[in-house]
Amino acid sequence: MAWTTPRLDPDRSRRRLQLLAELAGARAVRRRERPQRLRTERLRQIIATRRQLAG
Repeated sequence: MAWTTPRLDPDRSRRRLQLLAELAGARAVRRRERPQRLRTERLRQIIATRRQLAG
């Protein structure tokens, strides 16, 4: 039995490419926001530590 790949119809192919582009965009946004998230987490830890020392 020969291995053949089924042909995708043009609409399905277009939707697939659109989905992959949206996923790539979402990944890029997450990468840009990650440093801010790390700074926020560090600040929360500092505030929690100061509260413990003050209390």
